[in-house]
Amino acid sequence: MRVAMYYHNHDVRLEELPRPQIGPGEMLVEVKSCGICGSDVMEWYRRKKAPMVLGHEMCGKVAEIGERAASHYRYRTGQRVFVSHHVPCNTCRYCLRGHHTACATLQSTNFDPGGFSEYVRIPELQVDRGVYVLPDDVSFEEGTLIEPLACVLRGQRLAGVEAGDTVLVIGAGISGLLHIQLAKALGAGKIIATDINEFRLKAAERFGADAALASGDDLIGRLLEINDRRLADLVIICAGTEAVVPSALRAVDNGGSVLFFAVPSAGVQVPVPITDLWRREITLQTSYGASPADLLMALDLIRTRRLPLLPQMITHRLGLEDAGLGFRLVAEARESIKVVINP
Repeated sequence: MRVAMYYHNHDVRLEELPRPQIGPGEMLVEVKSCGICGSDVMEWYRRKKAPMVLGHEMCGKVAEIGERAASHYRYRTGQRVFVSHHVPCNTCRYCLRGHHTACATLQSTNFDPGGFSEYVRIPELQVDRGVYVLPDDVSFEEGTLIEPLACVLRGQRLAGVEAGDTVLVIGAGISGLLHIQLAKALGAGKIIATDINEFRLKAAERFGADAALASGDDLIGRLLEINDRRLADLVIICAGTEAVVPSALRAVDNGGSVLFFAVPSAGVQVPVPITDLWRREITLQTSYGASPADLLMALDLIRTRRLPLLPQMITHRLGLEDAGLGFRLVAEARESIKVVINP
């Protein structure tokens, strides 16, 4: 079968691998669509494991199913499915306390080989708790947005978004735009976005931001001007660079929260003015991945069209042979929002 083999962001090759063989509790999925995630182009993280087949925002059709999987889990060939690449154990201390994405099992599970291929083998643990049947009115391409939206849902739930909140989103890539759409759906008051890219600033306004500010602007001054002389109740960092952190900490209002949805490269230290934050009761919140409940909620939001502009976030649709172009588009982050590969 054909796969897109990742060596680095500017070297993704169309190669051949044997079609995976499945066991009694497993299934084989024919990939129909798979989104390129921002984490797929994090070279500092990916190159140490390369060459490899990436792709986890994957939807397809059940091509084969093992005997035990068919009888015990009641899936059948031909079903349209989204499959989660990470699943929790549901029994460890972290899962039982609601921190499913901190579970060691979740962080060690994956597909074989990856979504940028014609077929993937789904291990039994994922068959047991990571397969979601796609309703007929949800396309494969829309299904690739389930996982990124679920991650955003988890972040905003942990950060405690409330109706009427002023939300500042730093970074208007796909994650930032999903945060804008979700915050709007949850009843946020003013939603303000900032980015260095004019294409993304225009996209932020198109997808629901009340204002979109270029990063070179006087962020605090403009925020006060737009928001009745108040700072933001919630600041969401969707840019993976430490350079934005000081501005984020200055932009949050007393009693507010800063959500580190994206983080800098591994090993980078971020200075925190803890005394100032202490006096103002600022909450610093991190968020990683999505739990099964987040994924199910994301699927429901997509199915019910509660985020009506979601499909318009897909700007590029490419074949497997053009996956290299897709990776370059996402890595350069100039004129793309969501890039999907349709094998």
